[in-house]
Amino acid sequence: MSDGTYLMGIDFGTGGVRVGLFDREGTPKVFEGVEFDTEFPRSGWAEQNPEDWWRCLVAATKGAMERSGVAPEDVAGISVDTTSCTVLAVDGNGNHLRPALLWMDVRASDQARRLAETGDPALKYNGYGAVSAEWMPSKSLWLKENEREVYDRADLICECQDWVTFRLTGEWVASINNASIRWYYDRNAGGWPESLYEAVGVGDVIEKFPRAVLDMGEVVGGLKAEVASELGLRAGTPVAAGGVDAFVGAIGLGVTEPGKMALITGSSHVMIGQAAEPIYGRGFFGAYTDAQVPGQYTVEGGQVSTGSIVAWFKNRYARIAQEEGRKRGCDPYDILNELAKDIPIGSDGLMLIDYFQGNRTPHTDPLARGMMWGLSLSHTEGHMFRAIIEGICYGTEHILRTMRGHDFEPRLNVVAGGPTKSDLWMQMHADVANVPIQKTKVGESPVLGSAMIAAVGAGIYRDIPEAARAMVHDEGTIEPNPEAYEAYRFYVDRYIDTYPQMKELMHRTVEHVARENRAPA
Repeated sequence: MSDGTYLMGIDFGTGGVRVGLFDREGTPKVFEGVEFDTEFPRSGWAEQNPEDWWRCLVAATKGAMERSGVAPEDVAGISVDTTSCTVLAVDGNGNHLRPALLWMDVRASDQARRLAETGDPALKYNGYGAVSAEWMPSKSLWLKENEREVYDRADLICECQDWVTFRLTGEWVASINNASIRWYYDRNAGGWPESLYEAVGVGDVIEKFPRAVLDMGEVVGGLKAEVASELGLRAGTPVAAGGVDAFVGAIGLGVTEPGKMALITGSSHVMIGQAAEPIYGRGFFGAYTDAQVPGQYTVEGGQVSTGSIVAWFKNRYARIAQEEGRKRGCDPYDILNELAKDIPIGSDGLMLIDYFQGNRTPHTDPLARGMMWGLSLSHTEGHMFRAIIEGICYGTEHILRTMRGHDFEPRLNVVAGGPTKSDLWMQMHADVANVPIQKTKVGESPVLGSAMIAAVGAGIYRDIPEAARAMVHDEGTIEPNPEAYEAYRFYVDRYIDTYPQMKELMHRTVEHVARENRAPA
């Protein structure tokens, strides 16, 4: 039973803002979402108008309050999660000097290459491998080199997270979550890696970053009176420093202890885990210092294409499942699961490599591509579907093996996202990795995670782990089958063997096609 105290979580995704109200036990009262647009002025560019963010935030917040019937004075705290690497150049009053560079904007690829070539010690966060064109140093350098007037006029170079928090409170701060995972901030090494930024001629951008770097859950300030009136909330309501959507989503799944890992599924897979000690190495990102919970280290891995491959196959090639779904009035996805469940482990020798849009980890190779091998005339639609989800599970296990090689052993995967609807797929993840898979009651984990952080800021809970114990509730655990695990090991090894054998052919073919199409690889 609620005691009349509610927490507001605000989730800024790529395409819109979602507001949720939860009681102090984590039970949702209401969700309200409003979408905004993205502009793509050139290939590889993606921009958004910050005023669209604010307009949608106002509409979603007012809608949530009106539909819930919750009184403004009963909202005890607010926190916000946003996309990461969505970068703005603004003046001291928060007025943007150009559209925001969205996280997926990769115009700074040349700048990223030069950052990687520095070999700076800060690059431990990406295993001394390739630097992403999405990340803050790359985009800051691009702005300085290509829009110097904007760069020089900017009082602050910041992220969506910082701008929204400023609009709410009037205070400029950075979240340690953003700063560590995408800006190379390391509290253990003294904070900002000045040598990295200076090595490529953008050391002065550090003076343009927000001065204060706060842990998630620290109070930034109270909600400004004029903003409270606009949103339908109470002036002075504490606003707690939030973080990046996927990482806050991991908190909303209860990943707040060393050894625990979130597997956030959808079009892609993101893996976020907590470690007690710092670990660094090729094949994964991190370990980020204090990024989620002070005193802990956060590791990260990811697969670019997962659920998107399933959708590609279902929509374009699953003729039998489409026809049967129409006859039975159900989703072809359900038919594919039926067709695949009795196919033996290993799909009778059929293997999928899931690099359809490149590989994020462990290879960090944008020129890698997907493939299916081992085909015979005996293979059916069910074989192909099973091989797809097996290949995705093998990719997840490859990342986990890479982390295990650096003394990180996840005890439990906590999952969220669309693929959790497939019992076959979730059991397969548990079996291939030999790790229990746990589900939680609230699927909208970023919104819940923000509400949990708000509860810490409001003083309801002492810290994020305590909030997780009170507000995240399990819905069941899928235990791995030891016999299935042993059977899958052979196929995981063959999956891992495939990339080194095919890498050069993949690269040469992708580069050839790019030249033929007169497009960048």
